[in-house]
Amino acid sequence: MNADSRLPIGRRLHGLNWPLVAALTALALVRPLFSIAGWSEALGKPLTPVILTVGITLTWILAVGLSRVRDPLLTLVVTGVAYALAALVLSAVLSPLLTGKLQGPLAQPHAIVPLFLVNAAWGALCGACAIGLRRARGVRS
Repeated sequence: MNADSRLPIGRRLHGLNWPLVAALTALALVRPLFSIAGWSEALGKPLTPVILTVGITLTWILAVGLSRVRDPLLTLVVTGVAYALAALVLSAVLSPLLTGKLQGPLAQPHAIVPLFLVNAAWGALCGACAIGLRRARGVRS
């Protein structure tokens, strides 16, 4: 446990590298973009979404694990939550335009909480891996 983990969550959030969180969130939006554009179907489902998810996951782990980010776990949990929010908004805006009707989590409100929980857990797993990468490199978080 580093000294920063004893700080109140508000101060820890304030100290995050928000440009990195935004960049990693934007990178993750490639996955729904592939689906919306029909590229996942054209390139082959379910393999394309799996490859994209693995690529995004590895990028998140490497970007944070090889950087000097102060709080790797919190950074990637917040990134996962930010991705969930962005995917929710993207779905709400684009599905009516592309299909003529609301689709996605807002059309099925029971899916909203799991959306955020799953993506927060994804971020936590990536954050734990990034911490492991740092430790393997001899860097203490």
